[in-house]
Amino acid sequence: MSDKYHILVVEDEHHLAVGIKFNLEAENYDVTVADDGRLALKIISEAPDRFDLLILDVMLPGMNGYDLCETLRKDGFTLPILILSARTLSEDKARGFDAGANQYLVKPFELDELLSRVKNLMAMVTNGNTATVNHADSSKPTEGGDEFRFGNSFINFATFEVEVAGQAVKMTALQMKLLKYFVEHQGRVIPRAELLENVWEMPGSVQTRAPDQFISLLRKTFEADPASPVHFLTIRDAGYRFVPQPEEG
Repeated sequence: MSDKYHILVVEDEHHLAVGIKFNLEAENYDVTVADDGRLALKIISEAPDRFDLLILDVMLPGMNGYDLCETLRKDGFTLPILILSARTLSEDKARGFDAGANQYLVKPFELDELLSRVKNLMAMVTNGNTATVNHADSSKPTEGGDEFRFGNSFINFATFEVEVAGQAVKMTALQMKLLKYFVEHQGRVIPRAELLENVWEMPGSVQTRAPDQFISLLRKTFEADPASPVHFLTIRDAGYRFVPQPEEG
């Protein structure tokens, strides 16, 4: 089995797919190309652990990129997804993030930016190792800022290890980015626009359900009773607040 990262590129513009494949392989990635949304879904479904990253066009035959992304997330696939699209409106980007994409890159794009984004996403890919972690009793991050503990949960942001009640939990790169932002700003009310700008890298004025959806997922993962959260709070007409120690909130 290859120890290289394996990327699935779903792009129906042949010349662009060939160019992306060539440049990714030059960076030592394994690359598979598909030109149809339904074909891509079939490829991933038949080999769930085969790919580490999905690079996805929006306008595709068979199934468009938004629907493919949404279907994968509903089916429980957590691999990072980078959308490539000629659609430049904020609403289009919001739709991509709502569907579960981690990043959205507008065509035409610079090769260096594509490679940088791929490298960034790959750095967030968990390798599934179950090495023993020395848990601290404090809810404060360690000196390096990579480890954090609250309630019955432990997170290592450097290795993407997440444990809840002693059980390993898989999270997407974007979920981890949102969680880390909450940890870095614990106790403070964070406006919705601030999350969009700093986590999703979108204008704060964009209308999207993404923050609500992702915070709901964090509650389902970390809260004993997601319907009555004590850590991830919604502050009406103000934003959201993360409280690691409820008795202090």
